[in-house]
Amino acid sequence: MALAAKLRRAPVRLATGAYIVNSGVNKLSADGGTAVFLHNAAANTFPVLKRLEPKLFTKVLAVGEIAVGAALLLPVVPAGLAGLALIGFGGALTAVYVRTPGWHDRHLRPTAEGTAPAKDVWLVGAGVGLLLDAALAESPITATE
Repeated sequence: MALAAKLRRAPVRLATGAYIVNSGVNKLSADGGTAVFLHNAAANTFPVLKRLEPKLFTKVLAVGEIAVGAALLLPVVPAGLAGLALIGFGGALTAVYVRTPGWHDRHLRPTAEGTAPAKDVWLVGAGVGLLLDAALAESPITATE
């Protein structure tokens, strides 16, 4: 892979990776109230999660965030794969935002309560950018190498 492609992707991978790892590390020591809040928000969107106890859910979420963040930070992980992980993670967070009443109006514009979770859509955009960049750089049609 060309050095230019690695350098081009580095800012997105570093910013999103560091942000997500930090979020995961903070969740490792989440208190009971935070665990219940996170669990309720996720379980309302993905009902299968209701089976998990809130503290266990929060630990699993934290480990998942750290894994996704590490995949973005480690240059040995291909950009396309890191982009797919970021799309999945950001997509799940965006789904929670969309399906949580009171976080947005009928046009999906965030309310005061929904402003913080609404920002997770940028993760999807960054993931799509990484995936497209990797696909185009490796395509025999668009590759310049």
